[in-house]
Amino acid sequence: MKQLCALGLGLLMLGLPVTSSARDDEKEADRIQNAGRVVKEIMDIPDDIPQDLIDKAECIIVFPSVLKAAFVIGGSYGRGVMTCRSGEHFSGPWSAPTMMALEGGSVGFQIGGEATDFVLLVMNGRGAHSILHSKVKLGGDASVAAGPVGRSASAESDVTLRAEVLSYSRARGAFIGVSLEGSSVRPDNDANERVYGHKLSAEDIVFKGEVHVPAPAQPLVSYLDRKSPKNLSAKNHD
Repeated sequence: MKQLCALGLGLLMLGLPVTSSARDDEKEADRIQNAGRVVKEIMDIPDDIPQDLIDKAECIIVFPSVLKAAFVIGGSYGRGVMTCRSGEHFSGPWSAPTMMALEGGSVGFQIGGEATDFVLLVMNGRGAHSILHSKVKLGGDASVAAGPVGRSASAESDVTLRAEVLSYSRARGAFIGVSLEGSSVRPDNDANERVYGHKLSAEDIVFKGEVHVPAPAQPLVSYLDRKSPKNLSAKNHD
C-alpha cells in the first residue's frame, strides 16, 4: 500500500509541471485572442480611434482586461501583445505578435475596479525599436500622450505629431484617450517562449519574421491587414 501511495504521489508530481505548462499556454492563447477582439471592437467604431491615426501607426500594443488591483498589489503587470508593420520601413503586412508587459507606474483607472483595456499606437520607428528592445518608461524613454478620439480628430494635431506613443483605455464601454505617463512597457520574453516554443527576442519576432503568425493571433493580424493594409505616415507616403 505504501509503495502504491508513493507511486501515485510520484506520478502526480510528474504531472504537475505538464498541467501547469498547459495552463500557461492556454492563458497566452486567451490573451492573444482577447487582444484581437479588443482591436476589432474598437476599430469597428469610427468614434473611437481615428482611422487616419491607425493608418499612420507603425505598431499597435493591446493590453486586454487589466485590473486595477493588479497594479495596487505588489506592482503586478498588465499583459498583452504588440504587432508592427513588417519590413525595414514598416511598410509590409502586420507581423506575428510579441507578448508584452505593462507595469503600473502612475496608471490611472477611471472606473473603480473594473477591467480596463489599453490600446497604444506606436507612431514612429524610434519608439517601436525602443519598446521591442528593452523596458521603456512612457513619458521618459518614449514620449506619450492621450490619443485623440472621434472620426473628426486629426492625425496632424500638435499632440499626435509630438508623441511617439498615443494611449487609449476602455472600461465599461467608455472609450477615452488616457495618459500612461510613468508606466513602463517591456517585452514579455517568458510568454514569447511559451507561445512560440523556444526563446526568441521581440525584435526577432517582429522584424526578422522568424516565426509564423500563431493560430490564436491570426484573427488579429488578418483583421489589421484588411483594416489598415498600408502605412500612410509621411515617410511611407512620399
